[in-house]
Amino acid sequence: MMKTLLIIYYSYTGGTAQMIAAAAKAEQVEEGTKVQVIRAEDCEPADMMSADGYIFATPENLAAIAGVMKAFFDRCYYPLLGKIEGRPYAAMICAGSDGENAKRQLERIATGWRLKRVIDTLIISTNAQTEEAILAPKTISETDRARCAVTGATLSAGLAMGVF
Repeated sequence: MMKTLLIIYYSYTGGTAQMIAAAAKAEQVEEGTKVQVIRAEDCEPADMMSADGYIFATPENLAAIAGVMKAFFDRCYYPLLGKIEGRPYAAMICAGSDGENAKRQLERIATGWRLKRVIDTLIISTNAQTEEAILAPKTISETDRARCAVTGATLSAGLAMGVF
């Protein structure tokens, strides 16, 4: 039976989009897993219900998850409460600094849903600390994109094999 991995993301300067592209590409090579990528502003509870596992990806904005990602969680949290328990997830943060608060915030929401974190949350730091650097288009290194690919491939393989 084909498993569906849903990637929900938001990207403003392109960094997070590059991260999820690497993760999605890796997942597509796993037989038995279908990948669906959807922007956070377009994701609805029905999309979450139809998936077997998730990757949440967001930039860190002002030491928190991006507002668009928070709005997604606000919109979907209560309609899904008690309905997606035990499903596996991974998360990726594109951070300007350490990304730790965004990670805690996202993981706390996933814990409330009783999702199962199966891979440590990946934080990719762009070290953007000035207004110009923060607002500039981002380029995620090949090494960091490879780390994102591992996250995608691991979750995809686990779903396909039924380990998660």
